[in-house]
Amino acid sequence: MRPYRKIPRSPWTVAAGAALAIVTAGAFSTLAGLLVGPLHEDLGWSRASVGLGSLVNMVVYGGSAPFAAALMDRLGMRRVAVGALCLVGAGAGLATTMTAPWQFVMYWGVLVGLGTGATATTFAATVTERWFVARRGLVTGLLTAASVVGQFVFLPALSWVIDTYSWRAAAAALALAAAGALPVVWAAVRESRKDLGRTEGTARPAGRTEGAARHALRTLGRAARTGPFWLLAGTFAVCGASTNGVMWTHFAPAAHDHGMPVTVAASLLSLIGIFNVAGTVASGWLTDRADPRRLLAVYYALRGLTLLALPLLLTSAVDAPLVAFTVVFGLLDVATVPPTIALCRAHYGANAPVVFGWVSAAHQVGAGAVAFAGGMARDTFGSYDPVWVGAGALCAGAALLALTVRRSTQAGSEAVTPPVPATPRRSRALPASPPPCR
Repeated sequence: MRPYRKIPRSPWTVAAGAALAIVTAGAFSTLAGLLVGPLHEDLGWSRASVGLGSLVNMVVYGGSAPFAAALMDRLGMRRVAVGALCLVGAGAGLATTMTAPWQFVMYWGVLVGLGTGATATTFAATVTERWFVARRGLVTGLLTAASVVGQFVFLPALSWVIDTYSWRAAAAALALAAAGALPVVWAAVRESRKDLGRTEGTARPAGRTEGAARHALRTLGRAARTGPFWLLAGTFAVCGASTNGVMWTHFAPAAHDHGMPVTVAASLLSLIGIFNVAGTVASGWLTDRADPRRLLAVYYALRGLTLLALPLLLTSAVDAPLVAFTVVFGLLDVATVPPTIALCRAHYGANAPVVFGWVSAAHQVGAGAVAFAGGMARDTFGSYDPVWVGAGALCAGAALLALTVRRSTQAGSEAVTPPVPATPRRSRALPASPPPCR
């Protein structure tokens, strides 16, 4: 093994390379919503057929995350990240040649869904697990914020490209962006510090002969026999239901019901995305210093209160109370990710990225279920008010569930990883990860 001093890589260099991959993949998540109208007008497709491609994208995105985390144990983070960028680039490039709806399902739903799922929050969890110790929460927040940057910062630019040129030009631009990020990610992303001869961080599991799919399923089987897994999956399902499920799906049409132009409602969603960055980074910083369970309880409780207040704030114009809602909800929107990853790490050790991948799948299930239920509620009651009230009630339940998660101890992970002796002194940082299961 070459000495580490000959390899000019630092943890922050690796984190920067990972952030570039996450930002690039995040931009692909934004474009799908902008394609509905152009595909309907240009190719004559029904909105339902376009929505099917988006649904497949969301399902594949959520389902691929745990398998991608397991594949990183077998092939390494760099190969998986570069492969994911190849998938999203290929999907966007092929999308420029579409002539039939099934092609949108295959190119955008499957290829882009696989690539974005592999570079989602599970990638951020793996990077922080292997390269950082004292600042894991902060780095998790920064990398999670990178996905938000990719989703919302590029939203106005992609919208301008579609309006000025065409939807094909926007898809081609994203394909070129993925191709441009490839060499940088390949050069910057490396494996763990231990793989490079350092003593900090967590090494990539060695000697594992089982396939990535089998490892992901076996980890799920072991984690499913523990209480914290179901509590974390339940709270994160509510997270998806109260963000992707209602806000990103139903806020714009709900505001339009009150007379607000859709373009103005979309601008408010972009503003929420901007404050997501500050909220996620701050949450990561707090996760290094406070009990993650209590942070989750506070986040869900405050999010529930904002959703309950939203029916009273929606009007045809943007006023100060609605702007205040946008700021507060933006700060809370993705803040749940760093403490959830921290709890997965504390309970499941080196298998935390894979376990978090399954917890993230629950997030997507909750988002999809409430997105569908919200549409049904609007058709039944003629108003979105029951949707906001129901989402607020779910958040209240999630706040209570977060407090019932067992305190983070090494003993709490014996169902997934072997127990290790307790250290004589407690550190302010999270305990080091136990060895992976054999």
